[in-house]
Amino acid sequence: MPAITASMVADLRAKTDAPMMECKKALTEADGDMAKAEEILRVKLGNKASKAASRITAEGIVAAHIDGTTGALVEINCETDFVSKNDSFLALGKALAELVAKHNPADVAALSALPLTLGDFGPTVEEVRKGLVGKIGENMTIRRFKRFAGDSKLASYLHGTRIGVVVEYTGDDVAAKDVAMHVAAMKPVALQAADVPADLIEKERSVATAKAAESGKPADIAAKMVEGSVQKYLKEVSLFNQAFVKNDKQTVEQMLKAANTAVKAFTLYVVGEGIEKKQDDFAAEVAAQVAAAKGQ
Repeated sequence: MPAITASMVADLRAKTDAPMMECKKALTEADGDMAKAEEILRVKLGNKASKAASRITAEGIVAAHIDGTTGALVEINCETDFVSKNDSFLALGKALAELVAKHNPADVAALSALPLTLGDFGPTVEEVRKGLVGKIGENMTIRRFKRFAGDSKLASYLHGTRIGVVVEYTGDDVAAKDVAMHVAAMKPVALQAADVPADLIEKERSVATAKAAESGKPADIAAKMVEGSVQKYLKEVSLFNQAFVKNDKQTVEQMLKAANTAVKAFTLYVVGEGIEKKQDDFAAEVAAQVAAAKGQ
């Protein structure tokens, strides 16, 4: 079995908010597998173990550009929150969103090759990126983008620069904007329950099954508990079934029907989502410097 290090325990605690000893026990039981340890904690501790799972683990910004029924959503990353507020970095994000909407690049490489001049840097996106890296002294990357074009109208919402949403819709502009704000706040994973990815459902079912087994209930009751948990999860993560943030007496679907509006799709970007951020270990750094000094 791999050694369970203090840094592994600290990483799991940062992700789950679970007590240190519980994290160590879970990692030991999972043979050092971080994802499996998270599931073990969710079974033992319930929602307490997942409330910090969505913490952002990288810095950067999300930028949006809408021009009629054409638009774009872009995420670019940097190393520190300080740089994410830099005017040149913000300008780069804005320029990239406009370029994606206008030119429809196939991928990040194609976007990087498009013409762009920003301040003293250019004549391509990649040269601008390199120039800003040299000027600011911090690495920057274009992580992802999505372009929107078609018959649907578009509504966008940016929560600061860290969360961006684009909604594709027909109908009332105000209702669509409200849905974009709702998505930013509630972070659904699909429009409706039938669209929730199978792997997410299976993961939830696995956790619910383990919790039901620990309850000691008879098999038939345990099965109902599992199914109830899964259905509750589907309701919580599907947009149309969620309680509308501006009026929790109605669902989003009911609000849209009353406004004679249809949402066809939504795209949600959260800065750094899914990226592991390097954690600086000050004590280890000092120890390394002392060891290096002794070796001189």
